[in-house]
Amino acid sequence: MKSFALFVVLVGLWLLWSGLYLPMVMGLGLASCVLVVVLVRRLETIDHESVPLHLGWGIFTYWFWLIKEIVVSSLQVTRIILSPQLPISPSMVKLTALPRGEVARVVLGNSITLTPGTVTTDIDDDGVITVHALTREGAAGVIAGDMNRRVGQLEGKS
Repeated sequence: MKSFALFVVLVGLWLLWSGLYLPMVMGLGLASCVLVVVLVRRLETIDHESVPLHLGWGIFTYWFWLIKEIVVSSLQVTRIILSPQLPISPSMVKLTALPRGEVARVVLGNSITLTPGTVTTDIDDDGVITVHALTREGAAGVIAGDMNRRVGQLEGKS
């Protein structure tokens, strides 16, 4: 099942990013996707981390929410940068991750980093995430934990 899911994702991404739908190119693309799946199976590296099916369909709604947050944060950072006073107040905060799984913690750390104005600097083994924020308001938003809660829901914990 995981091999098939990996194949479907690879084909979907290849079709999305290729943009060339000529018979020969599509044949080579399909062949390369099959080759990757065969190699990954042979190396025995297909597990719950490489094919995170356990995150379910909620990942898609999370992506749409994350895209909205990235746009809103981009506009806020743009306003800060273009302001003549440059009202920044850099700060480091620590956040305890609600998700317990490694994949979900990585999703949370990457989501924080993708959001302009914040960067994940460390994730320790106990699930404590250290974040650098451009402003105190950004740090307060990280601590408020809406993103943390949503990623926890992906994993099945809230």
